[in-house]
Amino acid sequence: MKLRRRRLTGMSAIAALLIIGILQLSVFWQSRSSTPFERPQSVQQPTGVAADALATLPVKGRAPKTDYSRSQFGDGWLRANGCDTRNIILHRDLSESVVAADCKVMSGLLNDPYTGSQIRFLRGATTSDKVQIDHVVALSDAWQKGAQQLTKERRIELANDPLELLAVDGPANQAKSDGDAATWLPEYKPFRCQYVARQIAVKQKYKLWVTQAERDVMADVLRLCPGQLLPKGL
Repeated sequence: MKLRRRRLTGMSAIAALLIIGILQLSVFWQSRSSTPFERPQSVQQPTGVAADALATLPVKGRAPKTDYSRSQFGDGWLRANGCDTRNIILHRDLSESVVAADCKVMSGLLNDPYTGSQIRFLRGATTSDKVQIDHVVALSDAWQKGAQQLTKERRIELANDPLELLAVDGPANQAKSDGDAATWLPEYKPFRCQYVARQIAVKQKYKLWVTQAERDVMADVLRLCPGQLLPKGL
């Protein structure tokens, strides 16, 4: 008899637990049906002139790389007042620069924007490549995002525009290759906002577009620097 009572008591406890569970599920599903789905709060949008300019850039896929070559943007650097573009940019970006009579920069010190390191530049067959002039918007990338539609003269202007050019660490420039912001950003994070802003300025000036992935990365970078301005060229 005692055993039977224990069994009944155990069954009653199980039944009570089942009833509680059913009631809890009922309350849960009622709340689900009566309460609309709440989306997570949107990520704060980037602000500033650079962000505004980014919003104006067309978003498209890459065009084919067909017929691309460096010569589509001119054969080497232009010359102005006896100086070629490379040496003009070296003189602009290096401190302590020593310039020869023929306008060549012989030496100087670069505070490299891509790595954050200091590089001592010394002209020579085995040393000059330690500092290279980077096209901030890689020419191949520009070709695939609208530059095919520019005149040859306009493409040459793009390739020699001081807005588009930076003296940088040679190995970093080689690692970047023809990558856009979606595939490569400077190792030195404090410069990323300026880097992206410069790319945006170039693409706006020459009516180039961005891919969706590229635009998303640019926006993510600019969120970290509210009010970011565009560079003014030189």
